[in-house]
Amino acid sequence: MNPYLDGWSPLFGRLTWDWIPYHEPILVATFAGVVVAGLIVVALMTKYRLWAPLWNDWVISIDHKKIGIMYMVLAFVMFVRGFADAIMMRAQQAMAAGGAAGYLPPHHFDQVFTAHGVIMIFFVAMAFITGIMNFVMPAQIGARDVAFPFLNNFSFWMTVCGAILVNLSLFVGEFGRVGWLAFPPLSENQFSYGPGVDYYLWSLNLAGIGTTLSGINMVTTILKMRAPGMGMFQMPVFTWTALCANVLIVAAFPVLTATLTMLTLDRYIGTHFFTNDLGGNAMMYINLIWVWGHPEVYILILPMFGVFSEITSTFSGKPLFGYKTMVWATISIMVLSFVVWLHHFFTMGSGANVNTFFGIATMIIAVPTGVKIFNWLFTMYKGNIRFEVPMLWTIGFIITFTIGGMTGVMLAIPPVDFQLHNTLFLIAHFHNVIIGGVVFGTYAAVYFWWPKAFGFKLMDKWGRRSFWLWFTGFYFAFMPLYALGLMGVTRRMNSYMDTGWQIYFIVAAFGAVLIALGIACTFWGMFVSILHRKELACGPDPWNARTLEWAMSSPPAPYNFPETIHVRGLDEFWRMKQEGFKWSGHYHDIHMPKSTTAGVLIAAAATVFGFAMIWYIWWLAIVSFVAILAIAIGNTFNYNRDYYIPAKEVAETEAKGAAV
Repeated sequence: MNPYLDGWSPLFGRLTWDWIPYHEPILVATFAGVVVAGLIVVALMTKYRLWAPLWNDWVISIDHKKIGIMYMVLAFVMFVRGFADAIMMRAQQAMAAGGAAGYLPPHHFDQVFTAHGVIMIFFVAMAFITGIMNFVMPAQIGARDVAFPFLNNFSFWMTVCGAILVNLSLFVGEFGRVGWLAFPPLSENQFSYGPGVDYYLWSLNLAGIGTTLSGINMVTTILKMRAPGMGMFQMPVFTWTALCANVLIVAAFPVLTATLTMLTLDRYIGTHFFTNDLGGNAMMYINLIWVWGHPEVYILILPMFGVFSEITSTFSGKPLFGYKTMVWATISIMVLSFVVWLHHFFTMGSGANVNTFFGIATMIIAVPTGVKIFNWLFTMYKGNIRFEVPMLWTIGFIITFTIGGMTGVMLAIPPVDFQLHNTLFLIAHFHNVIIGGVVFGTYAAVYFWWPKAFGFKLMDKWGRRSFWLWFTGFYFAFMPLYALGLMGVTRRMNSYMDTGWQIYFIVAAFGAVLIALGIACTFWGMFVSILHRKELACGPDPWNARTLEWAMSSPPAPYNFPETIHVRGLDEFWRMKQEGFKWSGHYHDIHMPKSTTAGVLIAAAATVFGFAMIWYIWWLAIVSFVAILAIAIGNTFNYNRDYYIPAKEVAETEAKGAAV
């Protein structure tokens, strides 16, 4: 008998008042804060009559630039939630020496570290890179939009759907207590009866649909919608990295979906894919999840390699050194990322031969990454380097990521991994590459492309303060974890007996506070920059960049360019500037697709469906699933999706953008 089904009812399933965590003061305070903040936002939106513009210009928009910005907003919101989890963990470990209880009970601490990993990977890092690719990539190849604009809008709202379910678990029920990859048998019903693992499964399955469709969309866009004359080796490096990352998404995310679907079937109808009963095997789950999981690391980092390439070239005043070697290094990483997954479980008895193969493969994949590091350094060599904020983040990345790469090669040696596996050394390494690569890359990209998106720069002094707090905070936060890992301290501990470890955890908590101040500087810098946007207004190309997206008006028009661009070689925009290129002025009507409500409505119904499945509210699941089908079918008959922007409006918009 499942104790979590006691009190099950046909109307509300297993959802009872007992699942509302009113006895948890931290969650009650968080809920109160969210409600107050929500009411303030609603009041301000109503006072300034922003609901209609929000709906018409953003929510239902299929403009790739606006969708890219919405991805970034989602990522920053989830970043605050995920970082709050990190602060809670560090504070707990700094307090819980000598067996002290600290302030987080074990069941709550387990939910916190699970939610932190899930949020930071799926709803922060993935949303950041998808947002950057959405905004930049189509413009870099001279396209007006992505190949499937409606699908782009739908993909975003399905990601929001997953994020809503994760956050809902804070206040209704619980989140999983199984780690961010939910290994069985712990994630099976026998050991995790409640809704926590189901929140995990449905949020990731629904968000994964959006990610997979987004990958298909972007691969199609790059392969089929490049400007005339732009061959594959005339594409900017960022577009190449976006292509390789999205090929990995298309190849790897179906594996994740299949794996999580099998675990869902185990929990709902007892199929025993991953249990020892009836021929199942938990190790099959470990293999499948890491077949997705290690390409996922490169899905996150490859677009950022493209970001750093564009920034290094721009602020060194030189073309990127070794363009073709950079491209082939990217392709090599894409291919090799599929033959290194087993290094995540060297200790699980695969045998010496298998461990040797995957250890060598892991060392080999470090080679093309090293090629990229040298290319960036040689680009800077004898360059006219300008230490603007994006360049500071790039230099910080090179230093930090190199350290993370070296510790990764250490972990690729099976005997070393046997000693360090499941310790805080591994946690330090992972954050070394993900924070040093993805987070630093996101900050660099935001400061770099913000003027293009909004027509004004972010305030320089707050950007520099944010960088230095982040950079120093990172080393305070994670270098002690390397030391603790070498001492044998395992991860996911909410308390420990050895008081000699406490000073390291206190230093790590201090580093987290510095990072929190860096995040605060980021948001404050954005706020004051918006207030002073007139003083910070800049031209369409404030950095003297080389790639084509800077030819757009600033802020960009609904279309990217007023007329077709013919590309004659690499760095076409640089050539256009040197030749004094100007638009012809012979504008014509521009064909554009209309906005659509279907994407957000299907995602809203999917959110209700996921919630109903989590709580076994079968009637609501059926109703919401029928609604999904009805909206999707109805949308297929909506032929009136296209409109034309008149040539006069095109000319006026372009003139306004050029003036800014």
